Amino acid sequence: MLRLPRITRTLSFRLSLTLLSALATLLIVALGIMFYFSRKAVKEEASLKATQTLEATQQRIDNILLSVEQSAGNIYLNILNHIDQPEKMDTYCRKFVEGNPYSNGCAIAFEPDFYQDHPNLIVFYRKSGIKDADGKEVLVEAKTESGLPYYKQTWYISTLEKRVPDWLEPREDNATNGEPVTVFTLPIYINEKKAGVMAAGVPLNLLSKIVEDAKPSPNSFCALLGEDGSYIVHPDTSKLNYRNVFSLKSPTAKEAAKAMMAGETGYKKFKQNGENYYVFYKPFERSVAPGRSMEKLNWSIGIIYPEDDIFGDYRRLHYAIITIAAVGLLLLLLLCYTFIHRQLLPLRMLSLSAQHIAEGHYDERIPDTRQQDEVGRLQKDFQHMQQALNLRVGEMEQLTQTLEERGKELQAAYELAQSGDRMKTNFLYNMSNQMISPINEICSSVKEFRDQIGNMTEDTNKELVDNILTQGEKITSMLQQLLNESEKKKDTTENTELVI
Repeated sequence: MLRLPRITRTLSFRLSLTLLSALATLLIVALGIMFYFSRKAVKEEASLKATQTLEATQQRIDNILLSVEQSAGNIYLNILNHIDQPEKMDTYCRKFVEGNPYSNGCAIAFEPDFYQDHPNLIVFYRKSGIKDADGKEVLVEAKTESGLPYYKQTWYISTLEKRVPDWLEPREDNATNGEPVTVFTLPIYINEKKAGVMAAGVPLNLLSKIVEDAKPSPNSFCALLGEDGSYIVHPDTSKLNYRNVFSLKSPTAKEAAKAMMAGETGYKKFKQNGENYYVFYKPFERSVAPGRSMEKLNWSIGIIYPEDDIFGDYRRLHYAIITIAAVGLLLLLLLCYTFIHRQLLPLRMLSLSAQHIAEGHYDERIPDTRQQDEVGRLQKDFQHMQQALNLRVGEMEQLTQTLEERGKELQAAYELAQSGDRMKTNFLYNMSNQMISPINEICSSVKEFRDQIGNMTEDTNKELVDNILTQGEKITSMLQQLLNESEKKKDTTENTELVI
């Protein structure tokens, strides 16, 4: 059978453990409530920061888009005003690329039969990333090499069909030098006749770098998704080449992406590469500006938090508080045990004294105490009880000794009485034996006197009478001796009773 250590069976340990259990219960409840509301507050704070960051990031991205839109709009007006001068289109295209820091290229393309002298006119310039001696970035005249004529490509056809300015989904081809871009397009119509399309590209890497520092925590980042789930903004530029968020393998990440694509506002938790994340998202909304086309883009913007960024400090504080609480409870248990152990020392002393008293050590001294509490009063009462018990035990021992002495005397008297009875019996037996002969003599003489009363002589008669008298005197003497012995026995018995 398993036996607990000796210390765990002591009253002081059990009292300390009971007190600790009550305090631990209260502490657990208090910490549970505190952790619940703290976690709730942390999540609300993260949500508030995410909302503010989303608004600020959306504004920064929208400012870039608006800058491109306004620059493109200015060039667009020049194109419309000089539509009959196709030679100026090259100048307008270069001017746009040089004047807008956020665009990396511009294309102005016309319908194949719009200019008789310039069939299939398309002007396309992009930035090379190389600067000349004056510090100006060198522009490269680009060509579309998709295998299809430009006027048969999707971006060109869809723009003319929509007949409104629009931002296209991210794309990359030889015309963009393999760099993913999102393109702002403006349809050119002259008197309701299709004339062409102006397109301005914004590199996704540029957008991502601009909003890279818009993060509410060290490891969070912003992501802007297009209508088809393609990345428009992401801090990891390599992901911009994935083309689509649904290429992710995590089912929970895809669920979050679907919610974003549905135009919802809120947050979701998902797991990616073994780590937990929170994504706070909302539809991307452009600000209203004079002359701006406000067609819905169906983009969605989100802030992705690693869970440790939100709850990392909370968890560390959580573990620190639990550790401190555990250490504190252990120290409290030790202090309570030490204090209660010291307070119960008189009880242990009284327990040992009671055990010694039970073993017959009634004269063991119980020390005095200065304590005024219940234990002190118990010790004083126990001391008085021990003194009274010792006194009573002493009296009982003295009485026992007296009774033993009286018993010895009674035993002696009893033995003396027994001896007297035996002597009396022997005496009576002897006296009876001695009296038998005289009585027989008397009886014989009386019988003889009766039988021969008429024939007896005077001498014979006298002789019989003398014999009867002699034998009667013997019997009388014996009886007197018996009476004397009886008086002696009576006196001895009375003296014995007086002694007792």
